[in-house]
Amino acid sequence: MDTLLPVTDRGGPAQPLLLATGLRKHFPIPGGLLGRTTKVVRAVDDLSLSVAKGETLGVVGESGCGKSTVARLLIRLIKPDRGSMVLDGDPVDEPHGITVNELRRQVQMVFQDSYASLNPRLTIVETLAFAPKAHGVPAAEARDRARDLLAKVGLEPSNFADRYPHELSGGQRQRVNIARALALRPRLVILDEAVSALDKSVEAQVLNMLVDLKQEFGLTYVFISHDLNVVQYLSDRVMVMYLGKIVEIGHVDAIYGNPQHPYTRALLSARPSMDPRKRTREAPIQGDPPNPIDPPSGCRFRTRCPFAEEACAKTVPVLADTGAQSVACLMYVPGSGHSRAGRP
Repeated sequence: MDTLLPVTDRGGPAQPLLLATGLRKHFPIPGGLLGRTTKVVRAVDDLSLSVAKGETLGVVGESGCGKSTVARLLIRLIKPDRGSMVLDGDPVDEPHGITVNELRRQVQMVFQDSYASLNPRLTIVETLAFAPKAHGVPAAEARDRARDLLAKVGLEPSNFADRYPHELSGGQRQRVNIARALALRPRLVILDEAVSALDKSVEAQVLNMLVDLKQEFGLTYVFISHDLNVVQYLSDRVMVMYLGKIVEIGHVDAIYGNPQHPYTRALLSARPSMDPRKRTREAPIQGDPPNPIDPPSGCRFRTRCPFAEEACAKTVPVLADTGAQSVACLMYVPGSGHSRAGRP
């Protein structure tokens, strides 16, 4: 009998699987007298999000916007400076809640670097059986589960179970990492650029496999990627980040069909087109992201926004519900002081 049973749904479909409120993470930069901290990198600033049961939440944004930091905060690989998390109604790492170890039992992560994520001294079957054995599953049962998971991710156990990571291709190693993430039967899997290092043919196979695994195991995904087409294919909702903050979040059809934040519009217009008649003649977004050590006042996108006005420098925009999505832009807040407020 399997001693590591799946965790059951406690709060029903209406209760978010994961709810994060006011997450903040600033990384100190030593450089003052005697190495004292004088500045910080504002990687994530007061970010709140919810992940519904059974959905795939896509997270997009430029490099350095805080996507990977959010992932590590959600699984508590790094501890937030402030903020709280609730997993299916249970506070995380608080009195009368669940521990970080229990969080990681229910939330697993797949990283971008498939080779660095694996122990080169362990065979594939030993890698997959390690976590179940650590949670009390008998060794023989854990190895059986490992072989079963290998088959689930398209790797024949008789061919791959006793191999070492260096004997596998990048795509095969990433399949192993996905299988390992499922070994503890989690409810939420965070995929941080999990397919970005793969060539396109292998990427398509892995994406289709992720769709099948989600259906078979009843999983919930947080899918982080810089590839907007991949996010559109896999996601139910999309969260757009810029310099540590959410600028837009909503259903995938709304975000891609009617982007409302100027940054989201610029991101989507920068996608390459297969139609040679649709040529990009000028950059859809100008300049580089500001320094996260000293971000602009007010709206952080204002230094690159074609609609920026004086009000944008004075007021920090909060997410405003516009129907199908929520947008952090003063143009969508009546009375905000922006000349286009209420009629963007």
